[in-house]
Amino acid sequence: MKSEASASPTRMRSEDRRALILEAATAVFGEHGYHGATTDQIARAAGVSQPYVVRMFGGKEAMFLEVLDRTLQRIIASFDAAVEENRASGAEGEEALAHCIGRNYADLLSDRGLLLSLMQAFMLGADPVVGPHARAGFLRVYRYLREVVGLDATAANDFLAYGMFLNTIVGVRMVDDYENDSSAREMLDEILPTKLELLMTDRSSAS
Repeated sequence: MKSEASASPTRMRSEDRRALILEAATAVFGEHGYHGATTDQIARAAGVSQPYVVRMFGGKEAMFLEVLDRTLQRIIASFDAAVEENRASGAEGEEALAHCIGRNYADLLSDRGLLLSLMQAFMLGADPVVGPHARAGFLRVYRYLREVVGLDATAANDFLAYGMFLNTIVGVRMVDDYENDSSAREMLDEILPTKLELLMTDRSSAS
């Protein structure tokens, strides 16, 4: 009997095919940007036909918005998990919870496309469709930090600055200079003392 994992995309359920295409789209948008990516590239990455992708999503813009929503859902889910982990650990105080959330966010570094597609969306603020969607998503994260986590405005802004710094490190592939540039090594050791292997693994898989 053929396993579910080995079944061809044409035999998969519609929601599974949709998830497969969105995963491929996240990687393609992250690597090539919104304007540089094509539905044909995404279809090839997902192992399906380009007309099928267009039929399912209605075009690149609609697909990019779904990629953004998927990314934000992953981030919020990581925050939810951090809140539960912190509660289970018995640690108290805003600082302990913020550190737990930060560790979980750093774990998302293993999905380069996820964070880069988010950055691509944030660079499209002037776009009449993507811009409002991206701003709403950013504010959704901010409100989560303020209303669910309970951070004050300063702490929430500091956390978002930390997250954008991590995204930038991923985007410029700073890890590529880790071994031959002392400043890059110092920066990465400071910002990611326990999570650097996630970026190293990403570099190895990409080479």
